Amino acid sequence: MNSNTPAQDRLIIFDTTLRDGEQSPGASMTKVEKLRIAKALEKMKVDVIEAGFAIASPDDFEAVRMIAEAVRDSTVCSLSRALEKDIDSAARALQPAASGRIHTFIATSPIHMKYKLQMQPEAVIEQAVKAVSMARNLVADVEFSCEDAGRSELDFLCRIIEATIEAGARTINIPDTVGYAIPEQFGLLIKTLMERVPNASKAIFSCHCHNDLGLAVANSLAAVSNGARQVECTINGLGERAGNAALEEVVMAVRTRPDLFDLTTRIDTRQIVPASKLVSTVTGFPVQPNKAIVGANAFAHESGIHQDGVIKHRETYEIMKAEDVGWHANSLVLGKHSGRNAFKTRLHDLGYSFSSDLELNEAFARFKDLADKKHEIFDADLQAIVSDTQSAAGEERFRLVSLRVCSETGTTPEAKVVMTVDGEEKSAVAVGGGPVDATYSAIEMIVSSGLMLQLYSVNNVTQGIDAQGEVTVRVELNGRIMNGVGADTDIVIASAKAYIHALNIVLSEDRKAHPQSQV
Repeated sequence: MNSNTPAQDRLIIFDTTLRDGEQSPGASMTKVEKLRIAKALEKMKVDVIEAGFAIASPDDFEAVRMIAEAVRDSTVCSLSRALEKDIDSAARALQPAASGRIHTFIATSPIHMKYKLQMQPEAVIEQAVKAVSMARNLVADVEFSCEDAGRSELDFLCRIIEATIEAGARTINIPDTVGYAIPEQFGLLIKTLMERVPNASKAIFSCHCHNDLGLAVANSLAAVSNGARQVECTINGLGERAGNAALEEVVMAVRTRPDLFDLTTRIDTRQIVPASKLVSTVTGFPVQPNKAIVGANAFAHESGIHQDGVIKHRETYEIMKAEDVGWHANSLVLGKHSGRNAFKTRLHDLGYSFSSDLELNEAFARFKDLADKKHEIFDADLQAIVSDTQSAAGEERFRLVSLRVCSETGTTPEAKVVMTVDGEEKSAVAVGGGPVDATYSAIEMIVSSGLMLQLYSVNNVTQGIDAQGEVTVRVELNGRIMNGVGADTDIVIASAKAYIHALNIVLSEDRKAHPQSQV
């Protein structure tokens, strides 16, 4: 800990799941999905929610605006390049916010300035100052990021940071954009900047670390130890390439090691696991079982010695309580005799709402169908139902009507698929190496999409032999990568739903372009 750091400082948690996290190939989210995640982040008491990149597309603009309107207890932020049109778009999208922030950035490393910006260093400083000044005239809260700071020259960083603080930036973000930094080096960079920049005391220093070398969390904690008081992170470490620093790991490291980090956050850690599950379901990116904090095995003990120790005294092998981060035994919440109001009320308690009675009725119909197949309905089942319903909303050029599969030892599996295409019912029969292969072949006979299947995975939604299976597929078409998700107690039906979900996303004519600029 830096000896000059006041005791019990507060660490600001800046979540960029909805912006940088969405830049993971295949992780694009709809406006409704983004709003659901934003409300979960607000419930977790995240300080700043980076809702998107308003200039990237009309969909991104609308998502930022919707979140700014709905979220009252967290600052809502929009990213913008150091360009007038970006800043204006961000400000307009943030207009309804109770607390809004514009996060503007420009590249500062020699390689980026020369090859990407094709600008001289003096011009970069001038543009950064102009952008911050403009943003400061539109909102009270402005953050400035030095893109690729980890490979930037120290003297130049000091100059541009001093100038942007003078122009009105109250948060200075130091990103390790390409995941190049090593903890000791990155911590020293933060410390040196805070010591050398004359007006550093007028701004909060922040870090934004990528995980290309598996060091995003370590670099973030090194920055915090050396004076950074904001960490930019994502749920489950979601993000471009190898991802970002994982929010859950940063928060729990600070909370678990008060001897090293004399800091507080306002995060309600009990909301970490629910938020993790929501993000995983929405994006179709499963959480690996051995993932710290939120993985299924994070608090599991297989070794007899470990089990014996935990039974005698939990802290022998556990440094955190599972319930403190939101793990708890699933309890039966609803059954086949539950009514529509009970269903709606329970989902409201879980943080879900519906945009229309039609959507609610569709979800309730799926619940009743599941209740006929499954004796115990858990919260995770309800989350899967909502995700399944809202994923389909507004995108259903293609819809599964029925599926019949014949798979028997010694015979070639065969599938008959009936589906609607733009409202017209069509069917096809195909064979394949297995029931799922046959099903996908039949779907392709109908739609002739040319999709290339890159990933197929199955995860159980809850425990038990009658658990719903959640299938995730990753598909590619002409360079576009998208995920599809489907859930059902029948894995083959779930597989068909996932593939059709992906079709609806990839072949929808009004899908937004994927934002490529990042810090």
